[in-house]
Amino acid sequence: MTADVYFVDDDEKAGELFLRFSKDASFAASVFRNADDAIAAFTECPASVVVTDLSMPGRDGLQLMQELLRMAPDLAVIMITGFATVDNAIEAMKLGAEDFIRKPYDMEELVLLVERCLDNVRIRQENRLLKRQLDREREYLGMIGKSPALKAIQGIIEKITDVRCHVIIEGESGTGKELVARAIHEQSLDADKPFVVIDCGAMTESLLESELFGHEKGAFTGAAHSKQGLLEQASGGTVFLDEICNISDAMQVKLLRVVQENQVTRVGGLKPVEVDLRFVAATNRNLEQMMADGLFREDLYHRLHVIKIRMPALRERKDDIPMLVENFIRQFSDRYHRDVQAFNSQSMQLFMSYHWPGNIRELKNIVERHVALAEPGKPMSVDESAICDPSADSVTAMPAGLHGWPDLKTLEQNYIQAVLDHVGGNRERAAQLLGINKSTLWRKLKPTSR
Repeated sequence: MTADVYFVDDDEKAGELFLRFSKDASFAASVFRNADDAIAAFTECPASVVVTDLSMPGRDGLQLMQELLRMAPDLAVIMITGFATVDNAIEAMKLGAEDFIRKPYDMEELVLLVERCLDNVRIRQENRLLKRQLDREREYLGMIGKSPALKAIQGIIEKITDVRCHVIIEGESGTGKELVARAIHEQSLDADKPFVVIDCGAMTESLLESELFGHEKGAFTGAAHSKQGLLEQASGGTVFLDEICNISDAMQVKLLRVVQENQVTRVGGLKPVEVDLRFVAATNRNLEQMMADGLFREDLYHRLHVIKIRMPALRERKDDIPMLVENFIRQFSDRYHRDVQAFNSQSMQLFMSYHWPGNIRELKNIVERHVALAEPGKPMSVDESAICDPSADSVTAMPAGLHGWPDLKTLEQNYIQAVLDHVGGNRERAAQLLGINKSTLWRKLKPTSR
């Protein structure tokens, strides 16, 4: 495929010579006697390289170049200049010209210069395409990384773009379950419809019921007006039930009715309202184990379990850590207007060896803190105490025999207590590291009942 080259010069003989010498070249040449004709042709069929005389009647070569570069920033412009206007040609180079050639010039030399500029344009275009491809590989709808586990999840999302089915996402807190839920919605045919997030662990049961189903006027004290629930508002779109493992049995029954019948009834209301919803439910606990323990309804689980996605913990996809760190540095340096450099090699080694109990959320928090406190022009050095694994001594030390092993509840509490000790009893910081909210942290710290 030939590339178009424009030759613009008010000297008719120069144009004829260029056509003759470029006849056997790798490009197709078009000749114009003035800038206006070249601009008009360029709007219809852009060229890759423009060779233009600097001094011409009407618009000169500099004005032509500036106009064309506004239309096509990747354009390569070669400026032809007389001896007395070399300084102007150098100025043109500063303004975006690729190169210049001085009169009197050898036409074969000019053709070679055009060939070289065409090569440069092709390289720039290939680099841009490669960068876009790498960006797509590195970030898929906000999901950073190229680990096999992440690629498998992306493959599932692509397979269900035209399927309006319910999805369960399992994974530890902080692994990016909401990000996947958003990707599922944004890749679907209903991407223009609502995406509603409901944190099932952050509200009391009565508040959750009112938020989900809405209420009629007078349904309870303080209900001065009727209110549409989030499920009604999300009709046609996707409802993301975050940490569905925290809802009560009574709420599970009410939710099951919505999933089965596609209807909601407001609190205090009698007439059901038709809804069209796709549910994506996330959990940091094993719902199958909860079913076995009588803590989660089998009928609701099987209604929601059309597709299951398991989010890997960050320690299972450590190859993605450098990409995540780079992305967070860019994100927070832009947000905080910081001119920062990357972490030094020792810090990256710490990142790669750390257990990451708080997963991506913890990594993001640490990078944000270091960017906010970074010294301009110096590589960032991570505070080792910020990523010291509190589980190394107190939690993983286990007795050699079978007797004396703690149950899972006790082990979890020991781990949480180790994190609390690590952060000096700061519950908010501990909840961030563990990837849970403070109310969940408080509940998990309650003494084990025997």
